[in-house]
Amino acid sequence: MWAFRHEFLAVGVFSFVANLLLLTPTLYLLQVYDRVLASRSELTLLALSGVALFLFGMMAFSEWMRSRVLVRIGVRLDEQLSSRVFNASFDAYLQQSDGPPSRAFVDLIQVRQFLTGNGIFAFFDTPWTPVYIAVLFILHPWLGLLSIGFVLVQAGLAWWGHHLSVQPTAAFLKSNAAVYAYLQSKLRNTEVLESMGMVGHLQHHWTDRHTDHLQTSGAAQRVTNLVTAVSKFMRYTQQSLALGLGALLVIDGQLSPGAMIAANVLTTRALAPIDMLVGVWRSFISAHESSQRLEQLFVQFPLREVALNKQAAPKGAITLQQVVASAAGRPKPILQDVSFQAMPGSVTVVLGPSGSGKSTLARVIVGVWPDVAGQVLLDDLPLKSWDRMALGPHIGYLPQDIELFEGSISDNIARFSELDSFRVIEAATLTGLHDMILQLPNGYDTPIGEAGVLLSGGQRQRIGLARAIYGNPALVVLDEPNANLDDAGEAALMKTVAALREMGKTVILISHRPGLVALANQLVILQDGRIQYAGPRDAVLSELRQMQAAAQRPSSLPVAAQPV
Repeated sequence: MWAFRHEFLAVGVFSFVANLLLLTPTLYLLQVYDRVLASRSELTLLALSGVALFLFGMMAFSEWMRSRVLVRIGVRLDEQLSSRVFNASFDAYLQQSDGPPSRAFVDLIQVRQFLTGNGIFAFFDTPWTPVYIAVLFILHPWLGLLSIGFVLVQAGLAWWGHHLSVQPTAAFLKSNAAVYAYLQSKLRNTEVLESMGMVGHLQHHWTDRHTDHLQTSGAAQRVTNLVTAVSKFMRYTQQSLALGLGALLVIDGQLSPGAMIAANVLTTRALAPIDMLVGVWRSFISAHESSQRLEQLFVQFPLREVALNKQAAPKGAITLQQVVASAAGRPKPILQDVSFQAMPGSVTVVLGPSGSGKSTLARVIVGVWPDVAGQVLLDDLPLKSWDRMALGPHIGYLPQDIELFEGSISDNIARFSELDSFRVIEAATLTGLHDMILQLPNGYDTPIGEAGVLLSGGQRQRIGLARAIYGNPALVVLDEPNANLDDAGEAALMKTVAALREMGKTVILISHRPGLVALANQLVILQDGRIQYAGPRDAVLSELRQMQAAAQRPSSLPVAAQPV
């Protein structure tokens, strides 16, 4: 906000002009009642009306200009913070932060709308209340004292409204965010909900949250309506009392009829900013809460520092030294004391039962797991020291839950970067997708819908694989790449992995199927978050056979660890 101090100063100057010219109706009434009606001069009335019209035009111009400046502040604020909100929200998702990070965009919009709305004018107009009260004192001291009394009452009303509305408003905003997040998460899985008859059951859970939301909304609205009603009562009361006091002073000969009407208008104007403060207090609290959440988000996830190795192109050697991966809410680490090395031109296959930490290991290797202790080295340099934007094109990652994005097939394969048709076709050809894509209505320009809903599971997996190897990355990590593939798709996958190995890439495969073990240079077998076996493929398989023979219990071995 401090960066916009000059703009806010300009708003203050225009507010000064607008509020100063708001004395025009008061002066005009005084002159009409006390001068024009007494002299019956049409020329005087015409001259006064012309001057008043000119001043009204200046006042309207000042109010228009301060509105334009505030709109410009809102646009520039959004331009400067939207990228930070975007990046900080992604970091919050990666760090598995509490609360929905997408709320940050709503917070930014709420702050911007408050700064460009009418509510902010109350804060610029309120300092002029003492000026109007001073003019009332000039007209008559009793009028000034009455206006001070009403100002104190309105200020007390504003404080009372703030005291009453803070907790209900905060509860309303929290419940609103919870209901929105719950509904959005369920809408992503409508097919599952409909097919298995879960809609009715989930509706009961949603109804409970929605009922709580309605209760908190009603409580907040009741407080706002109560404060507004009391404020309206005070406004009408002060108008009538000011007029009544002015009439009493006119009867006593202490005030002219023109000054009585002018004093009534001026009293209303003096209390208008405070009355507006009471009306916009809920919006102010919401904007203040939003700004605090944004500030907390920026403190927790600051701008990333420029890494030292931004220009370096990695060769792909990955080394893990005593890595421990933890997660919030879990007393036991997911990975414990994991150490191994994968060199360029090799294929490392990671095996293990479900829940052994294989997918977590994949996220640790590509640097997206938040809570990691130990050393994860890429080309003997800490992975965190690399610039992520520069490193991204050199890493290929296919997660177990494949996420494609709304756009064309070529956009998804090219990672939504500047489209390189040659590289897109190269990646599709290497994964055996090229002929299939050409059979689609628009070829590579075929839209896939949101999250790839227009594709089959196998097609999504193969497009995700093509995206992972786009641009010939040095390090390729594939988590269950054959989970949704048929025999032809798995054969194409094996050819792709073999080609990557021949190209000198570092490939790490996580799979339950023994077919891919034949391509491995080394095996890593995880059990309960720890490495049970790691080393060259033949040596590990030989050791497993010996243990199997000694124990004479072949069924005790995991299916994925059976010899090929």
